[in-house]
Amino acid sequence: MSTSLQPLVIGHRGAAGEAPENTLASFRLAEEQGAHMVELDVHLSADGELIVCHDDTLDRTTDASGAIRDQTAEEIRRADAGSWFGPAFAGERVPLLSEVYELLPLAVEINVEVKDAAGSQLDAKLLDFLRQGTNLRRTVVSSFDHKLLVRLKNAEPELRIGLLYAADLYHHASYAALLGTAVWSLHPHHGFIGRQDAEDARAAGIAVYPYTANRPEEWERLVAAGISGIITDYPGRLNEWLVQREGR
Repeated sequence: MSTSLQPLVIGHRGAAGEAPENTLASFRLAEEQGAHMVELDVHLSADGELIVCHDDTLDRTTDASGAIRDQTAEEIRRADAGSWFGPAFAGERVPLLSEVYELLPLAVEINVEVKDAAGSQLDAKLLDFLRQGTNLRRTVVSSFDHKLLVRLKNAEPELRIGLLYAADLYHHASYAALLGTAVWSLHPHHGFIGRQDAEDARAAGIAVYPYTANRPEEWERLVAAGISGIITDYPGRLNEWLVQREGR
């Protein structure tokens, strides 16, 4: 059964299945493949710069090592963040958050996941950045740290926040209401969201962006459930699958 309500295609760490995650090459590829939004992760460097990287260290995704919070942005940017994925990506750098916003057209929204608030030091840095130009209105900030999200929302009421979680909550939309502030989106693990959950969220005016679904059978279940968007490592494949599904 086809539907005219196609979900947003959200590129996980860019197009992490086909390019080194959280690099400009990955975000560029996601945009070329038609992603409506990209998801990325941020940490603070020792000198207070917003660094785009999933882990709190450089060890897994670069040829360098050590904690991001213990190194300056200049030191971090000396690392090669692409060679581990493949020789075609040699020389890719760990980007600053500002570089991702500059790279992507305004039509592509950005889901900023806060991994480590550094004892709330990150709050002001992130909000200062998001309040510049058009940044705030193209951004959804998500985190597993829901206290952080409430803190950010209270400081900046216009901010859209998304709740990350990996639990089969009894009533997803009711949990969001417990926060006492407007929640834009739910970001559950894709295995923990069903049709009724999505309907409840939609009735509450909350979007549902499950992560990280990479297979057609997962996409089919999520689309049939009526979710709002799908976070995937393969935005190009998901877009192709959606076109084929629409044509059935």
